[in-house]
Amino acid sequence: MRQAQVERTTKETSISVYLNLDGRGEAQVQTGIGFLDHMLTLLAGHGLFDLRVKAKGDLAVDEHHTAEDVFICLGKAVDQALADRRGLVRTAHSYVPMDETLARVVVDLGGRPYCVFQADFVTPRLGQLGTDLLFHLFESLAIHGRLNLHATVLYGRNDHHKAEALFKALARALDQATRLDPRRQDVPSTKGTLVA
Repeated sequence: MRQAQVERTTKETSISVYLNLDGRGEAQVQTGIGFLDHMLTLLAGHGLFDLRVKAKGDLAVDEHHTAEDVFICLGKAVDQALADRRGLVRTAHSYVPMDETLARVVVDLGGRPYCVFQADFVTPRLGQLGTDLLFHLFESLAIHGRLNLHATVLYGRNDHHKAEALFKALARALDQATRLDPRRQDVPSTKGTLVA
């Protein structure tokens, strides 16, 4: 049962995230931030994860708290769904082109949270989502999902294409890394343990 349900309520937000790692790419996403909904739907569809996200936040202030808390919950859902991480492929990468843009994402589910994010954006916003938040969202996912995440836009011009390529590459890398290898019975580490 590689599924998880995470709830988080603060004075700023109320978030509910359901994740099934062995899904069919079905998404029901309502954050109140249109571009973020689009990216989360891409994440589910290209990763073949079933994802339900319902978020209410202080959007009258700005989008920061809502977007951040969604990715905190998403990271926690990934961590919970992976359980003890036995049998995982563990590491994977994906390159995704989107017209003039090429993005690469590499992940390691070994339990050591770290994020490297290399992407330059020329516009301050994509719809209702500030482009300065994109690094923070990937970082929040890495920290709370206990994964090593390297995301890079290798080249590109259009900021929408850059963000979309990054999320598609993230989805495909996570899909591969979260798969179970029938040859592996224990945790995927020569140490015999993953970092707690």
